Amino acid sequence: MKSIELFAGIGGMALAAGWAGIETIAFCEKDQFCQKVLKKHWPHVPIFDDIKKMNRQVLEEHGVIEKDGTVDLISGGFPCQPYSIAGKRRGKEDDRDLWPEMFRIIKEIRPTWVVGENVANFANMELDRTLFDLESIGYRGRAFIIPACAVGAEHRRDRVFIVAHSSSKRLERVHNESNRIDLQLPKEIISGFKRKATPRVLRRGNGIPNRVDRIRALGNAVVPQQIYPVFKFIREIHEIETK
Repeated sequence: MKSIELFAGIGGMALAAGWAGIETIAFCEKDQFCQKVLKKHWPHVPIFDDIKKMNRQVLEEHGVIEKDGTVDLISGGFPCQPYSIAGKRRGKEDDRDLWPEMFRIIKEIRPTWVVGENVANFANMELDRTLFDLESIGYRGRAFIIPACAVGAEHRRDRVFIVAHSSSKRLERVHNESNRIDLQLPKEIISGFKRKATPRVLRRGNGIPNRVDRIRALGNAVVPQQIYPVFKFIREIHEIETK
């Protein structure tokens, strides 16, 4: 399977996707420090820095996808500031609401799978819009809220993951064979909702290169273990579809 990751940050999604056997073939990320991290760990994967200028034609010109072709998966943790309880929660009235740009690219590329990520409060504000947009172009989707403490992190960090599949007759075959796959979240993740996590206070360190950039990048990053089960199930379902 091949994937394009939008709003990639330092590549948390790409790392988890790789664990599941999904190859990332392009990133979109504007932050220069994050770009350095991506180039270090994925030196041969092209990085596009402006989501508003990224489109099918650009991807075809750079050889990311073939003309009239597609990819198996488009993923992205679009900016959370419009929905975070730490902000003003202006939603789609906020200039940083970039779901419409991700949706535009999905419409142009038409991947088999879509995975979106955001803060938990997104489910209270704009989840209905996102699912409606995807359904309007033939995708079936649902959302999960998974806490980071369920996968061993020392903080709660609830995140909502939107998972959508392009509707097709092949999906009926997946449902018929779904007894081969546990499509429920693992028990350790379910139990994480009842777990109390107390974050440790990081020691201040003077002289650490790019310390502010590193902390900001980590704060915005997806915990790879948190989203890995999603990619794992997608990979297993893909194997049934293409059998």
